[in-house]
Amino acid sequence: MALERLQKIIARAGLASRRQAEEWIAQGRVKVDGKVVRELGTRADSDSARIQVDGKPLKQPRRHVYLLLHQPRGCVSTLSDPERRPTVMDFLPRLAERIYPVGRLDYHSEGLLLLTNDGEFANKILSSSSGIPKTYWVKVAGTPPGSDLQKLREGITLDRRRTLPARIRPLPSVGRKESANPWYEVVLREGRQNQIRRMFARIGHPVRKLKRVRIGSVALGNLQPGEVRPLRPAEVRQLLEASETHE
Repeated sequence: MALERLQKIIARAGLASRRQAEEWIAQGRVKVDGKVVRELGTRADSDSARIQVDGKPLKQPRRHVYLLLHQPRGCVSTLSDPERRPTVMDFLPRLAERIYPVGRLDYHSEGLLLLTNDGEFANKILSSSSGIPKTYWVKVAGTPPGSDLQKLREGITLDRRRTLPARIRPLPSVGRKESANPWYEVVLREGRQNQIRRMFARIGHPVRKLKRVRIGSVALGNLQPGEVRPLRPAEVRQLLEASETHE
């Protein structure tokens, strides 16, 4: 009998990432053999235990799906929205599998978003220990002095924790005049909520536009807002290998 943590079993079934599964367990939405389980350390045998989420039996997916979406501005990275705003699900093709976003972009941002039904894949991408770099193009109000940018590169304190070092460089103005609101490329190895917006706000130069263009070796490329494509097997493999390299 192979016992595994309940959140890992749920993630492997493709319902959610481990992080989301942990929230479901804590909320009492998960049952094992008819009993509600709230302890995150609970282990079960996926072959013999009757595991239910919201009263529905846990089933393994028929296949794993990996999608890359260019999330447009003005939609939310969730399966549904109580405010009835557009969600990323509005831009996806009809699928037999239930998929969900890997992480999120805020409502006013755009760019690369991964979606999957492979919970272990999602967990590796989202794990802070994986350190997979995420690249953003950021337009800010005014031109920050070099000393302030250096502070952001070295790390500042947000929520009583210091941010990890970041790579920040100006994006060249190709075929256009220099702007009073310049663009920067920012590379992070962590993903706190609204981190880039909060970082630049701290030095007095609020973000005007934000676009995620790369996760690890996977690039947004020429995909237009609202367009979606499957990840190539090599891209899935590269992301998994990158997560293992940095753990």
